[in-house]
Parts: sequence; structure tokens; C-alpha cells
Amino acid sequence: MHRLATLALLLLVTLAHADTPFARVSFETGGHQAFIIAAPNPAPGKPWVWYAPTLGANLPGAGHHWYFERCHQAGISIAGIDLGEVRGSPASTEKFAAFHGEMVRRGYSSRPVLLGQSRGGLMMLAFAVRHPDKLSAFAGIYPVCNLGSWPMKNSKAAVLADYGMPEAELTAHLSRYNPADNLQALAAKKVPLFTVHGDNDIIVPLDLNSALLKQRYEAAGGSITVKIIPGEGHKVGPSFFECRELSDFILANAGK
Repeated sequence: MHRLATLALLLLVTLAHADTPFARVSFETGGHQAFIIAAPNPAPGKPWVWYAPTLGANLPGAGHHWYFERCHQAGISIAGIDLGEVRGSPASTEKFAAFHGEMVRRGYSSRPVLLGQSRGGLMMLAFAVRHPDKLSAFAGIYPVCNLGSWPMKNSKAAVLADYGMPEAELTAHLSRYNPADNLQALAAKKVPLFTVHGDNDIIVPLDLNSALLKQRYEAAGGSITVKIIPGEGHKVGPSFFECRELSDFILANAGK
């Protein structure tokens, strides 16, 4: 199962590595590579979408063109930073916070829409729950929301490396670090959430991730929509990468 999950995630990365027609500016910040795909005519306040995971020079790529075209038409830029295979630890989250600061220094909005795909969902949610004032909304494409799901079951080595602690210690304090267990501050800020998730996802199961996030966030008083795609799993396809509702959600919340 571990090998199957790893191969599937690598396939998603490979599929997304196609050339992109968008002008991309790469730069280094904090010792890590980052990028901005700037809107040709930025909207007032320079709104942006923060995408994760960003792994290598070509991700995000072809699978995201439909979303990016709609963003650009609305004057919304896209940006991200490559921290490698991190899993939402306080240390990696603070590196994301430094990138956020750099974007603000460059004149971009202090409250981007976070867009997390698969394990990028965990990265972005971990940032969001620790910095609820630094985003306007969170959108997820079959996002990992629960540290105890795919990360600890099939990506344990990367999790332990990111958190810098032995398994027994992390397991004993998992609720301290798990985004799904720490949603109160995000709900208090009235940050809206939206995810699209297949009900046949065996890698990042719906019930342990988006459905759990919905249950917990609504219990905390937050607003969340989960669009379920019947019969579909963890794949690159129009159901997930040309989702009108998710795109409308991003456009409605960027710049707020």
C-alpha cells in the first residue's frame, strides 16, 4: 500500500510537469526556490493564489491551466515556494510564513487564497491554522487534512523528518499538530473553506480528510463546502481540475 500510494503521488507530479504557457518568474527566498505567475493586469490590492505542493521548476503545470486562466482574467496572480516533501511541522510552517512575508513585501495582498492539492492541502492547512489572519480562504483538491491519515500511514518517514521527533513522541502529541484538530482560530476568523474530493479516493480517503474537515470545521462554527465526485479517486482530470465551483470560490474570495 505504501508503494502504491507513493507511485500514485509521483504520477500526479509527473502529469503536472508539462510546460506551462504562463510567464513565470522564479526567485530565491530563505534558501528556497519560489515563483510568481503574475496576472497581466493585476486587480486592486494584487490578490493571489498560493499553490502547494510546489516541487521543482514545472509544478504547478498543465493540469492547472484552466484555473490559472480564470485567475488571470480576474487579475489574480499565482505563487508558491518549494520546501520539498514537508508535512506541516511548525518549522516548515514558519518557512511558509517567511515566504508570505516576502510576497507582501513585493506588494501582494496579505490575505491570499490558499490552494492545496493532495499533500499540499496539509501544508496549506497547517499554515492556515497557525496563521489564520494571513489568508482569505482555503481551497483543496482532494487535500490531505488529517495528519493521522495518509501522512502517518504511508508517508511516515517524511513526516518524522519534517517534525524532527521519533514516532512515539509525535503520535503521543498528534492532536497538537494535526490541522483537523486545531480549527478554532480559523473558524473564529470566519475563513471559508472549499474542497473537491472523490468518494473512491483510496490514497487520501474522503472520510478521513475532507469529510472529517467538514465535520470538525462546522462544529467549530466555520463555513465549509465539500463537493464530492462520485466514483472518482486520486487523479488528474476535469472533475478536479476544471471544477467550476472551486474556481468560483477562489474568484469570490481573492482580494478580500
